[in-house]
Amino acid sequence: MPTLKAKIADESAVRRALMRISHEITENNKGISGVILVGIKSRGISLGNIISDNLEKIEGIRPEMYELDITNYRDDLEKSHDIPDFSKKSETFPVDGKKVIIVDDVIYTGRTARAALEAIFSMGRPSKIQLAVLVDRGHRELPIRADYVGKTIPTAKSEIVKVNTGDYDGEVSIELYEKE
Repeated sequence: MPTLKAKIADESAVRRALMRISHEITENNKGISGVILVGIKSRGISLGNIISDNLEKIEGIRPEMYELDITNYRDDLEKSHDIPDFSKKSETFPVDGKKVIIVDDVIYTGRTARAALEAIFSMGRPSKIQLAVLVDRGHRELPIRADYVGKTIPTAKSEIVKVNTGDYDGEVSIELYEKE
């Protein structure tokens, strides 16, 4: 069982970071026309919904929000029982010509973001893809960076960054754990 080392951010700090990301999205895309949000299951969906709420408050329009399950696109499945059933079709949504903003909780190695990119390109050709994450913890294995980052937390590989969302965890926060 991992040991809690520190509570990095409480709910108000998380919401401020997500509001800042929302403003940056609006500024960098000159509004939200043509923007869609794609939350990576599971906590990316919760964070994407908060960003969507924020964008509606800022712009008066709610961008379309979709959920993305990247399981079929992962390159780090090692055991045969981890290999997904490709006969089950993932849900798709329109991406052609859209400005797609992928939302995730933490970027670490970059493999989740790579899988999300692959999934999006399997659906069509967006005009632009951007990545928004609440936490960048470093240790990238792929040349991928987030366009929008709520908080950068330098970590050791022996540490775990946990983003808690109300939907899944009953509270909103960022915590740092030490692996045992």
